[in-house]
Amino acid sequence: MKIGIVMGSKSDYPVVEKAEEVLKDFGVAYESRVISAHRTPEAAAEFSKNAVDNGFEVIIAAAGKAAHLAGVLAASTPIPVIGIPMKTSDMGGMDSLLSTVQMPKGVPVATVAIGGAENAALLAIQILGTKYPELRQAIIDYKAKMQKDIEAADAETGNSFDPA
Repeated sequence: MKIGIVMGSKSDYPVVEKAEEVLKDFGVAYESRVISAHRTPEAAAEFSKNAVDNGFEVIIAAAGKAAHLAGVLAASTPIPVIGIPMKTSDMGGMDSLLSTVQMPKGVPVATVAIGGAENAALLAIQILGTKYPELRQAIIDYKAKMQKDIEAADAETGNSFDPA
């Protein structure tokens, strides 16, 4: 099992690195690349057309501004593509979000929150969990731990006030 991570610019790496950390924590192999939908369109097409042959089962694509990367990749591959819209200085990432989520019929891209690299990685793991039972169980365990952490925080906080 392997996930391809593509970012449109090296400046996206601090966000993408968070997805890599989640994948490492779950023991999922990945390969990260910098490929631009607009500046290196041939490389983007080549990457997506060869994704299956190169062992990828899901692609995560991070891009800002026009943010067409996820859609360009999705157009040329049969495997799921998850888009991470990146925060931008112009519109705070709304431009990226709309460019990533507004895909035409027949070219789906799952889209997470602006800068939502961790959720992109978790969604990719959940997708792989439909094929790999050990990943499905790892997600079940992860969610159980989150629940316990919240319950512990609630027990610690547990403040109340009754003016009566």
